[in-house]
Amino acid sequence: MRAIFMGTPDFSVPVLTAMIESGHTVAAVVTQPDRPKGRGKEVQITPVKAKALEYNIPILQPIKVREKEFVKQLQDYQPEVIVVAAFGQILSREVLEIPKRGCVNVHASLLPMYRGAAPIQQVILDGQKETGVTTMMMEEGLDTGDMLLKTIIPLEPKETGGSLHDKLSQAGAELLIRTLEEMEAGTLRRIPQEGHTCYAGVLRKSMGEIDWNKGADEIERLIRGLNPWPSAYTHYQGKMIKIWEAECIPDTGIGQPGQVILAEKDRIGVKTGEGTLLIRALQPEGKKRMDTAAYLRGYPLEPGAIFE
Repeated sequence: MRAIFMGTPDFSVPVLTAMIESGHTVAAVVTQPDRPKGRGKEVQITPVKAKALEYNIPILQPIKVREKEFVKQLQDYQPEVIVVAAFGQILSREVLEIPKRGCVNVHASLLPMYRGAAPIQQVILDGQKETGVTTMMMEEGLDTGDMLLKTIIPLEPKETGGSLHDKLSQAGAELLIRTLEEMEAGTLRRIPQEGHTCYAGVLRKSMGEIDWNKGADEIERLIRGLNPWPSAYTHYQGKMIKIWEAECIPDTGIGQPGQVILAEKDRIGVKTGEGTLLIRALQPEGKKRMDTAAYLRGYPLEPGAIFE
């Protein structure tokens, strides 16, 4: 089919690649404008733009997809279908009406659960046992369109936001190709979204601040879910410490939430609102990630210390 692809981050790249390599004609790629990133504020192209350049596909980077001139550009390409995977802008009705077969979204959750921007991380934070990818027809509502196909992915006990992202990205690529095949064959069924739903909002750095009054289980899921970004963190003596890996153990001593009750060899045990969190890997402010043994060699820590 003749298609236009809309996507921006790493998640979108396998989906675009699968479309190209499966023989569909990607007439143009639409991605977010290049923006400065990092401490040096150097302008970086999006991962999707980098992939489109490899295949010499025309690239469009509108500031707003609602602009009349951009809508006219899309119309001129005369796509049969528009495929969207983590693009980052809401499509207007004028854009949704351009392709004769409609707009298909690759969404990283098992709809109708976890609509919104950050379903990958949210399922880990919530302690879910499985998640997946849904292809859906797009409409003006946010992730409310009819569902098409689904694939289920079980969560591993130590699943992180990063590891799950990669699994769902690849699963989404494979699911989209199946979806387009059935669309061409005329066998695709549209299933309205019904029943309970929830919203997974945009990730913010402030979400990573650890509240030690919460239980060890919840904090451990926060650490995994926000790995690699925005990451979970605490403070000690006025400086930030990122926590990268931890496990839950029963209470090993008396103390207040946030208090170190164990610090020996390769273990730091911190009292929480319920249970003890055993820290295995962390990162002091301005330093690289290290295991707990390396941290204790460079930063002596005694029981009774308080993480703020």
